[in-house]
Amino acid sequence: MKVAYVAVGVLFAFSDFSKAQPTDEATCRATAGVIADKYAERSASADIVSKACQAARSALGKDQVDTSPEAEEPWSETCYANPYCTILPRSSNDVLVAIQIIKKYQVKFAVRSGGHSPNPGWSSIGSQGILIALERLNSTKLSSDSTFASIGPGARWGEAYEALGAEKALVVGARIPDVGVGGLLLGGGYSYFSEQFGLVADNVKNFEVVLSSGKIVNANAECNEDLFWALKGGGPNFGIVTRYDLYTVPVWEIWGELSVYSTDQAFDVLAAFDRWQENGSSDVKSSVVLSITLDSILVGLLYSEPLTERPSAFDAFSSLTPLVIPVPAMNMPFTAIIQIVGATSPSTPGRHDYRGVSSQINTELTQEVYTFWREKALAVHEATGANQTFAIQHVGPNLIKQGVQNGGNPLGIPPTNQQWWTTTIDWEDAKDDDLVRSVSIETTALWAELGKQRGLNNSFIYMNDASRDQSPLSSYGSDSVQKLKKISLKYDPERVFQKLQNDGFLISKV
Repeated sequence: MKVAYVAVGVLFAFSDFSKAQPTDEATCRATAGVIADKYAERSASADIVSKACQAARSALGKDQVDTSPEAEEPWSETCYANPYCTILPRSSNDVLVAIQIIKKYQVKFAVRSGGHSPNPGWSSIGSQGILIALERLNSTKLSSDSTFASIGPGARWGEAYEALGAEKALVVGARIPDVGVGGLLLGGGYSYFSEQFGLVADNVKNFEVVLSSGKIVNANAECNEDLFWALKGGGPNFGIVTRYDLYTVPVWEIWGELSVYSTDQAFDVLAAFDRWQENGSSDVKSSVVLSITLDSILVGLLYSEPLTERPSAFDAFSSLTPLVIPVPAMNMPFTAIIQIVGATSPSTPGRHDYRGVSSQINTELTQEVYTFWREKALAVHEATGANQTFAIQHVGPNLIKQGVQNGGNPLGIPPTNQQWWTTTIDWEDAKDDDLVRSVSIETTALWAELGKQRGLNNSFIYMNDASRDQSPLSSYGSDSVQKLKKISLKYDPERVFQKLQNDGFLISKV
């Protein structure tokens, strides 16, 4: 098994870290301890976080350790916080130095890729700790044979698509361009073409990972296979991924159509969507985007190759008459869809939340829950101005099959035709947090309750849709949870990512 040992002590002592050479782990730890102790002596009057930030500045340079208030704020105001300092690494070695300093001084930390999680403390931290912001690890590079792309965790998916688009290359990734690469992948990642190719994490060829032990390792199907499995949806429990190698897929030009319907047509649209889920989705090249707001319903029909007419997979929608068709049926490069989504995604500051639940497909159940959700959401909108969405994502047997064929993942998704519900919630005032969030909390509770009563419930919760009080890891099943705990302890024996990481979907909570 090949690993990279980095002499952290040498890195502390010299400012040119690009010239650091590997050495044995014992020497690495001993030298790091000596140098760190010297910094501690010089800063005896300062608190421990200050010492850690000073050590990071000395080791990495002032341009990589920022002590001013955050210049780049996360997506949701629920996550606004000012860390004592922000470390902005430019390489995996820099990340290794950062995590060794954090471990030496035993200070709290958070890691941020794109900062698109609305959960407070998941990728943010206040003055009690250090933020490792990966935004400078944002490169996207296509392999010489075009079979995979290497993407940094700090890249946004829109940037990655644009870079690969110059070569008419595509990887399976996020549906929203502003989402960060790292967070989506560690949660599994649902894409427009997941039914055809599996979850985003199922398309990873290799992870480059910085471990708390002072190693930089690769995890793939032949090296650190257990870590490879765990990282495909296991969350931030094992190390900091500094590079994702993703297989490219044979898709570039696609067929698409976007239509808008009245909320008065909600039951008809939901029924059509379910007919597609039960029948049309067997054509795994077809994908449907369904998002209902308080004012309108957006339906996007996508097919992963160019066509001369609407495919029969979407026949369920033929009887519906939209209010408007903002994007008529046409062939277009995949990046055009991403640009359209980017133009319609809210960019103004505000407070946001997600929430998720899953069930088997049943139109009567979905319509009943929708009626409940809409009544609650309208009342809260009237009281607070909050906007909420009701969105359903289809998960069919081929998505699960692709995951198994690509080495498996820890998610434990039930092998049935199913749907994942989610919501995006936007509001302004912190005093309204509990009231606004109550809509999705009560909606998911009702969905689970009715599902159990009718034999339609799935316990699975998709991590990237989960809210702060949910436990997606628990939904993976006891076998996966126990395996994840063993792998976490193997690669993080001092439990740095469980004890010092500020918050998140941590395996130690399960």
